This record gives sequence, C-alpha cells and structure tokens, in this order.
Amino acid sequence: MREFSRLHRRLHPDAQATRLRTAVALALAGGALMAVFKTGAAVTTGSAAMLAEAVHSWIGTASEIFLVAGYLAARRPSDDAHPLGYGRESFVWSLFGSIVMCVVGAQVAVWRGITQWHVIEPPPDYRVGYAVVIVSLAFQSLSFARAVRFVRERAAERDHGIFKHVLDTSDSQLRAVVIGDLIALLGLFIAGLGMALHQLTDEVRYDALGSILIGVLMGVAGLVLINVNRRFLAGVPLPEERRQMAIHAIEQHPDIERVTYFFAEYVGPDRLVVAARVIVVGDPPQTELARLLHEMETRVMEHKSVERAVFALAMPQEYEKRGAGPKKKAAG
Repeated sequence: MREFSRLHRRLHPDAQATRLRTAVALALAGGALMAVFKTGAAVTTGSAAMLAEAVHSWIGTASEIFLVAGYLAARRPSDDAHPLGYGRESFVWSLFGSIVMCVVGAQVAVWRGITQWHVIEPPPDYRVGYAVVIVSLAFQSLSFARAVRFVRERAAERDHGIFKHVLDTSDSQLRAVVIGDLIALLGLFIAGLGMALHQLTDEVRYDALGSILIGVLMGVAGLVLINVNRRFLAGVPLPEERRQMAIHAIEQHPDIERVTYFFAEYVGPDRLVVAARVIVVGDPPQTELARLLHEMETRVMEHKSVERAVFALAMPQEYEKRGAGPKKKAAG
C-alpha cells in the first residue's frame, strides 16, 4: 500500500495542521486586541466606519472562538454512537460563526452607516483612528501573508489555485482564517479612506458609506462561508483526481484484481469515510475472503485521513463484467 501512503501524506500533513492551529491562535489573540483598539478609536472619533471595523473585529473574534470549539469537538474519537467520528461538528461551529458575521455584523455596520448618512457635523480629530488603522493594517497584513503562504503550499500539492483551494478545502478553519483576514484588510482600507474623505470634504456621508460597504463585505463573506459549510454538512465526495489515485493504490494489492466501486466522502476536516467493492484474485475460501477484506479495511484506516473504511466483495453482475483482459494470479 505504498501508493496509499503517498496519497495520505497529501491528504493529512501533520506539520501543516500544526501550523494552521498556530495561525488560528494568532488570529484569535490579535483579533481580540485589534477589536479593543478599534472600539476605543470608534468611541474617540465617532466614526461610523471605524465602529463597523470594531464590530467586524469582535465578530471575527467570536468566529475564531467558534472555530476553536469546532476543532476541539471534531477531535473527539469515534464511538459506538458516532462510528464516523465527530468531524462534522467543525462545519457546524464554522456555520455558526458565518451566520453571526452575516446577520449581526453586516446588519449593525449597515444600520450605523444609514443612521450616520444625514448627520451634519464637522469632522472630528481622526488622528487616533488613523493610528489604529495603520497598526491594524500592519498586523493584519502579516497574518494574511502567513495564511496565504500556508494556502499556497497546500494548493500546490493538489495543483489548485489559491482561490479554488480556499473554497474547496474541507478545512473550515483554514477557509475562515483566509477570508476573515482578507475582509479585515479591505475593511481597514475602506475605514481609513472614509475618515480621510470626511476630513477633506466635510461630508460625513463618506464615513457613513464606509460603514455600509464594510457591512456589505461582511454580509457577502458570511453568505459564502454559510454556503460552503452547508455543502460539507450535506456531504462532499473526494475529488475525482484523488479518487482515482485511491483506487489505483488499492489495486496495487496483490490479492485485489479490480475495484468495481469506490466512494469517499468528507466527514470532517481532512477526514474521510471510504467504501469500496472489489474483485479478488482467484477463488479463495470464505474465511480467506473475510481475512483479506478486514486486512484492507485495517490498512486503509491506519491513515489519519480515513475515519472509517468498509470493503465488500463485488456484486455478481460486476464479476460477470470483469472482461477478458489480463488478470492477476493469486499470490503464492
């Protein structure tokens, strides 16, 4: 099963998982700190856009807490009540965070922008706001660069683009961190621009518009994350290319002539349930067949990416369609 080992290294790299947990921890700590600073700046300046950014940071911190809760829940080992493990809880908790961002964060930011739209007042002293934006941009840029570098490595292993990998990966933590950092950078730029235009033109609508745009960004990001988590909760199969790799790996076993059916579905971040039907070489007795199928299940489940594997003999009609091509000889 050497080929299956190579497939496993691509499916579940432990070193990369550790780096992702570090990125999530840094995002959580940094997000909470930035939320405090932005809240102080919003209170000091009265900026609607800065308030929207503060709300975004608090929502982001809450989302990170949801992600940590999901990660801890998903790590619980399988049991009799949950033979496929608890991996899908990661998608559930990530879904909660997405809903909070879309419903609470977006609505508060848009509402604040609308109520500020017709206010007539001279622009306040935005120096504190500018300082917070600059510091936050520096921190957020480092966090985003780290996340993108991590995504680029994983995407390259699967010959994917960065954007495609972020949307297709089963790792809800990775997706939330990357999209959250991107929205935070865009939001900071909008907030800074809104304050600057307000100060230059005496038009408070620029600041209000900044708040509305930040709310729209949060709403769009929340909807995207909700949809992706919904798909994984409903069930996402292993991509066809990697499915063919797994079939090829199984067929390298000397006692397996052909795989007639193979299905693998994500039941958690980088966690799969595998089901397969096979045609065995020769005509071994029933006890030998049982031993072989159990051996295949055990070998496949040795890999951390596989939560559960079930192997069965091919259907009678599949034996009839096995064809006249070259067949393996029984080992020994």
